[in-house]
Amino acid sequence: MPKLRNSVRITKRRVDLMRSEIKQYYDKNSYLSWSESKKKYIILGSNEPKNGLVICPSCKIGKLMIIRSRKTKKRFIGCSNYYNGCRASSPLLQKAMLGITKTPCSQCAWPIIFFRYSRRQKWQRQCSNMNCQSRISKD
Repeated sequence: MPKLRNSVRITKRRVDLMRSEIKQYYDKNSYLSWSESKKKYIILGSNEPKNGLVICPSCKIGKLMIIRSRKTKKRFIGCSNYYNGCRASSPLLQKAMLGITKTPCSQCAWPIIFFRYSRRQKWQRQCSNMNCQSRISKD
């Protein structure tokens, strides 16, 4: 017969861990639901990450944030609502030093980035969206 003390300690530890995960992403508009397929609790109704930059212009639910690919180690900007169907993403400069702001672009509402390739260069400012009209050269 298993000792009840050990099972209570394990359960309490798991509950505390789950509580800390929920507090990290919990929003006043969100609620918790058990996912039978994933065998874990999922927070529904909220896609507000703490490190989000601006509200996603395509889905208006998630926030755009900097993501680093596990496979290729490249960085890009993507929507936090990706798993619910939003495919908004844009690549970032890989070899440049970057500074990301939380101010949206006036034309496309994506965040503004500052970049430079070496310390001798001055910081340049541009929209992070590759298809933005402000990035198209005016020849």
